[in-house]
Amino acid sequence: MNGFIDLQVNGYAGVDFNSDDLAIEDIAAVCDKLKTVGTAVFLPTIITADLDAMQSRIAKIADAIESDPSVAAMMGGIHVEGPFISCEAGYIGAHPADAACDATEDAISRLLDAGRGYIRLVTLAPEVAGAVSATKRLADQGITVAGGHSNATLDQLHAAIDAGMTMFTHLGNGCPVTMHRHDNIINRVLACADQLRISFIADGHHVPWFAMRNYMNNIPDQNIIIVTDAISAAGLGPGKHRLADQWVEVDPSLAAWGEGRKQFAGCATEMPRMVTMLMEQKIASEDQIKRWTVDNPARVLGIPV
Repeated sequence: MNGFIDLQVNGYAGVDFNSDDLAIEDIAAVCDKLKTVGTAVFLPTIITADLDAMQSRIAKIADAIESDPSVAAMMGGIHVEGPFISCEAGYIGAHPADAACDATEDAISRLLDAGRGYIRLVTLAPEVAGAVSATKRLADQGITVAGGHSNATLDQLHAAIDAGMTMFTHLGNGCPVTMHRHDNIINRVLACADQLRISFIADGHHVPWFAMRNYMNNIPDQNIIIVTDAISAAGLGPGKHRLADQWVEVDPSLAAWGEGRKQFAGCATEMPRMVTMLMEQKIASEDQIKRWTVDNPARVLGIPV
């Protein structure tokens, strides 16, 4: 596989996959533009909203995959991030807390039906009611289940792993600024690092470089994945941009802030810049970069490497 495999793209270059006005032509344009910055395959990511909106947005991506061969060639499926996530302050991140919900059989069926077989990755919080049975149901269908936006206990993480959870989404994010100094979700996930693939947003904002280095030193190399978590602002520079039903402000350092600047809301840094910074910070070698941005995410999607 030649090119990056990005498992988390909310939008790019002015196009928001979580917009109700999204057109198939917009989706095709994103594919073309991502190709120019070295991305070979990506997962468009639909984030937490009310179920009707999520169904509509997922269905629009499925329509694009089925109607445009160039889109189908680049999209490795769909990543659904939420709505089965923690509604606690901090853990919810930039997702709307009033739309977070339990992982009921009906809610899961509605999202899967909208995806028409294209959903490949679901991020949920293992502590949410119904999450363990949902994990088993999704995993049995060949869908990768990742923890995320979660304050799961170690026992809850182990239960989810036993049910089929194999990944954790953007560790170090989707959690409060202040937490217990030892018993926190970051350390709990690191304690399971031999059992989970763990993704990171390597923009220097979501996780400070010194912390990123510590995390990488404690995770098996084959379990590290870099994602952009790109939003519509990625590739456009500073300014105000849309992410679903909110405005995001990108500052001159390319940090993407949610309303009120209380937390980050996605990312405006492109994958080539992340690669450069990982090497400048001496966190990764060229071989590791390939594993983290190509080989390891390819295995999540079942793509030969």
